[in-house]
Amino acid sequence: MADLNVNIGELQMKNPVMTASGTFGYGEEFADFIDISRIGGIIVKGTTLHKREGNPYPRMAETPSGMLNAVGLQNKGVHYFAEHIYPRIKNIKTNMIVNVSGSAIEDYMETAAIINELVNIPAIELNISCPNVKQGGMAFGVTAKGAEEVVKAVRSVYKKTLIVKLSPNVTDITEIARAAENGGADSVSLINTLLGMVVDAERRRPILSTVTGGMSGAAVKPIALRMVWQVAKAVKIPVIGLGGIMNWKDAVEFMLAGASAIQIGTANFIDPAITVKVAEGIDDYLNRHGYKSVKEIVGALEV
Repeated sequence: MADLNVNIGELQMKNPVMTASGTFGYGEEFADFIDISRIGGIIVKGTTLHKREGNPYPRMAETPSGMLNAVGLQNKGVHYFAEHIYPRIKNIKTNMIVNVSGSAIEDYMETAAIINELVNIPAIELNISCPNVKQGGMAFGVTAKGAEEVVKAVRSVYKKTLIVKLSPNVTDITEIARAAENGGADSVSLINTLLGMVVDAERRRPILSTVTGGMSGAAVKPIALRMVWQVAKAVKIPVIGLGGIMNWKDAVEFMLAGASAIQIGTANFIDPAITVKVAEGIDDYLNRHGYKSVKEIVGALEV
């Protein structure tokens, strides 16, 4: 059996398989299907400073080889999380990571500072795809300046492992990745969803209440894989790959392209046990090819 242990900054994981935010609840919802302690890390749903109701329905739509969502970061806020949800999940035997979102830098900072005090949360994932209300709604993560500014601000108050989730809806993702690194990120995860839309031809109307939404699933994998490969060559910090990973083979491809770990998102809706199956598949691949450690295949793509 190969060594599946990986490190992301000071975060130590028993294997490189993580769950993507918004697709795995708070982990406990999947406990009836799998032993969730066998996952390297669980990134819980997006958490904001204040309660958010999310967008009106309909806010999800199936697409060929994927789905669109416009849930809108529905959650009860970080104070509710700290008081009610954290006590329930703090003893789960894996890395419980909180995805942090906001609409102003001050929101990000205050939310991160509260989570910093939660002993059994070893890391946060910063979602910089959120619209910056002070800048007319442009997402923090679409400019290098905006990305570095918010990361640096959060770094000043957050002392544990800081992962920054990158938006693919940019001209040059390597520029944004370097900005996150310069701001103090310990790792970058990519990609977040691609902006898309679906139309009901009979009704001549968009299906989503918000018109556009975030596209995920198997269809986005080639784009995500390309961006992970580019970013892994551009930064010195670990890269976490996600976007269309549906099985162990997809996961291995992302690691060969330079990802130190991977996240599984949409596939959780299809098969709630997919995370454990992917971890087992990676182990089998390593053993078949004579690798002693999963770290040996990170960036091993021959180009």
